[in-house]
Amino acid sequence: MGLFSKILNSLGFGSKAHAEEAAPTGTPTTAPAPTAPAAPATGQVDVVGKLEGLAAGHPEKLNWRTSIVDLLKLLDLDSSLQARKELASELGCPPEKMGDSAQMNLWLHKTVLQKLAENGGNVPPELLD
Repeated sequence: MGLFSKILNSLGFGSKAHAEEAAPTGTPTTAPAPTAPAAPATGQVDVVGKLEGLAAGHPEKLNWRTSIVDLLKLLDLDSSLQARKELASELGCPPEKMGDSAQMNLWLHKTVLQKLAENGGNVPPELLD
């Protein structure tokens, strides 16, 4: 599993369907079942809400809105330079940015947020610029 997949899973992108599949079988009533299938079709993952919630309970003050390192730390994922280089390669970072960690980090942060939005995440436009 690549690091971006771990990011998606940490934010609940992959668990949504699994959680809703489990709920109807564990719940004897039939009332929640009709609403459960409608949620994935129209619902989005509230990326900001989830990250803000994690940040509120985190012992460090992390600026996930501008820092890929802080974003990865907040999700309890490897934020080392090697891990970020692997993530940058996974997401197709241009070679000229790979040689400069600051440029790579800026590109990586923006790209991760864009990819979250492309995968159904509700990411505000100001975080995508």
